[in-house]
Amino acid sequence: MKILVINSGSSSLKYQLLDMESESVMVSGLVERIGEEKGELTNKAFPGTDRQKVTELDQPIPDHNAAMRLAIDLICGGDDTICSLDEITAIGHRVVHGGEDFHKSTVIDADVINAIEANVPLAPLHNPANLTGIKVAVELFPGVPQVAVFDTAFHQTIPPHAYMYALPYELYEKDRVRRYGFHGTSHKFVAGEMAAILGKELSETNMVTVHLGNGGSITAVENGKSVDTTMGLTPLEGLVMGTRSGDVDPAIHTFLARNKGMTIDEIDAMLNKESGLKGLCGMNDMRDIHKAIEEGDERAKIALGVQTYRNRKYIAAYMGVLGRVDAIVFTAGIGENDDIVRSRSLEGLSLFGVKVDEKVNAQRAKKPLKISTDDSAVAVWVIPTNEELAIARETKNILQ
Repeated sequence: MKILVINSGSSSLKYQLLDMESESVMVSGLVERIGEEKGELTNKAFPGTDRQKVTELDQPIPDHNAAMRLAIDLICGGDDTICSLDEITAIGHRVVHGGEDFHKSTVIDADVINAIEANVPLAPLHNPANLTGIKVAVELFPGVPQVAVFDTAFHQTIPPHAYMYALPYELYEKDRVRRYGFHGTSHKFVAGEMAAILGKELSETNMVTVHLGNGGSITAVENGKSVDTTMGLTPLEGLVMGTRSGDVDPAIHTFLARNKGMTIDEIDAMLNKESGLKGLCGMNDMRDIHKAIEEGDERAKIALGVQTYRNRKYIAAYMGVLGRVDAIVFTAGIGENDDIVRSRSLEGLSLFGVKVDEKVNAQRAKKPLKISTDDSAVAVWVIPTNEELAIARETKNILQ
């Protein structure tokens, strides 16, 4: 069984072809800067093996339709490609927002496409790109099963007291304004990996999963189910991220409109693209921020403090929500690679019996790594996420 995974983002497209018998990656690629003057594509065949072949292209890629066709052509388009079109068993698509329509992954048909389109107002940057990936794949692979794996699906178990906003109820009834949560595929994947490491059934495991990348979110997982998460109606709520503000006083919108003459669109762009770490210190790459701190940059120091303080507040809050916590799990780019952020995000949690082995925490590992001491009341682990593998597994399970 060969499954092609498509992750079509707002300005990029990631893809992987996996052989599901061994769960090995046959092809991995990334198309970036879609719609800009000069696009970029890197395609790796058989990564990590002696058969590795890297194809790099640098040319304008006008839209996601062109990006999809370029990727498919590299995988299946000629004598020098990896496999023929008819060898692909199924295609799994990451879809950011399923609203309340989808509680789990599902086979794509006309009704599913219409439902994804209906949820575009909830994810105007991502759902249209996801739809383009789906429609092009359906055209190029007629008859091949396509499966939608929703970022929001894992969080559909969150109870009303955690997903409702204290707004006029009609906004929920008519417009479905509520907390949805995102990064669900990643949170579900590392939760399953953590339960297996602990030797417990996922349904018997409580944990706090911490996904920290350019975007970030934290989830409270109770008996294997998401019961609260930091992102809300959109991915803007919650943690301090690379360019997103996270939690702010809602009245800031009114203040900026009245005192700065800013429009709603300008405020939205500022909160999503010019805030977070970038807004605080002008940088959104943690490597640059750490270097600037070493050189005495006070704003970089403030940015790190604001970010890790917010992380710590939510971790502690979710430990309180769960009561019993078997593990805290860090994942994604920053969560997996930045020991300073991990350490500072756990400061002060000794009240809960959390103890970190700083020597182990400073290590780099591509495999799961326990960073808590043996006498820590709560295990703390770093587990690499693999959203593409998670999507492929979901696709395989749905079809079987």
